Amino acid sequence: MNKTPSALNTQHSQQQQPLQPIETPKAPIWRIQSLSPLGQLPKTYSDLSKDKLTAFVVLTSMAGYAIAPGATQLFTLFWTAAGTTLCACSANSFNQWIETPYDAQMSRTRNRPLARYALSPVHALTFGTACGVAGVTSLFVFVNPLTAGLGLANIVLYAGVYTRMKRLTIANTWVGAVVGAIPPLMGWAAATGTLSPGAWVLGAIMFAWQFPHFNSLAYTLRADYSKAGYRMMSVTRPRLNARVALRYSLLMFPLCAMLPVLGITDMLFIADSSIVNAYMAVCAYKFWKHPEPKHSRRLFFSSIAHLPVLLILIMAHKFWQDRKAQSNI
Repeated sequence: MNKTPSALNTQHSQQQQPLQPIETPKAPIWRIQSLSPLGQLPKTYSDLSKDKLTAFVVLTSMAGYAIAPGATQLFTLFWTAAGTTLCACSANSFNQWIETPYDAQMSRTRNRPLARYALSPVHALTFGTACGVAGVTSLFVFVNPLTAGLGLANIVLYAGVYTRMKRLTIANTWVGAVVGAIPPLMGWAAATGTLSPGAWVLGAIMFAWQFPHFNSLAYTLRADYSKAGYRMMSVTRPRLNARVALRYSLLMFPLCAMLPVLGITDMLFIADSSIVNAYMAVCAYKFWKHPEPKHSRRLFFSSIAHLPVLLILIMAHKFWQDRKAQSNI
């Protein structure tokens, strides 16, 4: 087909136009989008520190202090609580600083301070560093070096190892369980200055408890974890996720039975703890048999009730045993 002169001129002018260089997109500039008013800063810092998780860590540390042999010293107890709080705030702040891009993708975490641009990353990093230094130092000076070392180890394991492993391998769950087992060891070390066999059994109980607790939660949130690219058992191997929760629920029975053998509690604790452990084990069995959201939620809530009841039972049976021993003197 013959082209008209105007068409030829248009084509010629297009061919003669110089090529425009492709501009490389500029990296986004991080700006605070919703700066918290001064009155809301405590709440923002509280969210950055994961206040509920921090409170849980401190309570398990205090339980370790109360269960350990020896008289309670209020000065040591106060600084153990304060130092543990600061170490937990540090670890949680570092965790959010590292995971900001992934928190923004998950419905459960997208309202965290860094994900919603309420704080700058430098601000969060500075806060986490200050809390870590203050926490470890206070434990070292006012409690003892062993407790301070455990506090530092917890920060490093949680922020430096566990947080990184979540996107690499399902083994992150076991590392996270070690992190959760350290606070009662800190309480025990603060009370006695050592880690005797009773401390290790108490830490093992905390280690085992976290699998039915976390695996059931992770199953409920598996879509969120998958979206953010986390390699959780609930995402990559859901059957293993339920099986591991059941295994560690059953492990609670022999672990609890070791406490009276070591002289931490009286023998009646075996019967009382078995009732509490049995309920969680039944929920774990149902979750393993039928891995469905309703069973995962039931196991999760049973684990939330299980731990405080179990810790109270340990302290109560320890108290009764101590009273009996004093009456026999």
